Amino acid sequence: MKKIVVAAFAVLALGSASAEKLSVAATAVPHAEILNLVKPELAKQGVELEVKVFTDYVQPNVQVAEKRLDANFFQHKPYLNEFNKGKGTNLVPVVAVHVEPFGAYSTKHKTLAALPEGGTVALPNDPTNGGRALLLLDKAGVIKLKDKSNILATTKDIAENPKKLKFREIEAATLPRILPQVDLALINTNYALEAKLNPAKDALAIEGSESPYANWLVTRADNANAPAVKKLAAALQSEQVKRFIQTQYKGAVVPAF
Repeated sequence: MKKIVVAAFAVLALGSASAEKLSVAATAVPHAEILNLVKPELAKQGVELEVKVFTDYVQPNVQVAEKRLDANFFQHKPYLNEFNKGKGTNLVPVVAVHVEPFGAYSTKHKTLAALPEGGTVALPNDPTNGGRALLLLDKAGVIKLKDKSNILATTKDIAENPKKLKFREIEAATLPRILPQVDLALINTNYALEAKLNPAKDALAIEGSESPYANWLVTRADNANAPAVKKLAAALQSEQVKRFIQTQYKGAVVPAF
């Protein structure tokens, strides 16, 4: 009997020692919430998931590229592509998890038609989200762009600006805080949710579910086939995650699988 008990403890100790750690950078909402949801399932599969929360869009990629973290979950492909191009990194997308429909918000006006002539519009200051914001304003009829297919459009690409709106480029994480100071702000949904804004109700304009800006699990090329990364990828595309996204965010975030 003693031998059986000792053997059982040995197996438990071996299982504990062999648990693989996986560190993942994420923005708080919804990314970290989704990662924390799948933690228990990964633990059953021998993966100890460590979630590191960031408030910006730069350090999560930098720290993965520098091998300080294993992966990240916060960005869409256009942003990733621009980051790799600009920083000379080789980060790769693994699986798409959800779409956060991008929205336009105001605390001063109830409709886009009410925007005053010469009003101030705040945009994210990174190229892909800035372009995404301008495309949304074009679709909503606020401005007209020279090329509606240019995902990297800047204010220089505006062909028509009937209300002579002034555009300010602000760090994406700061946009909810400066919302009361401007007439309109184009805000990424993760930051909108953190600021207790409800995209489905509060946005004056919002992307449809056909948005191409799905958020991906991302890692280094040399890490893409690691067993722990594959287990996390499978967990992020599970029915459990799909149901959680649908019930928790009620349309503010939608599954991409």
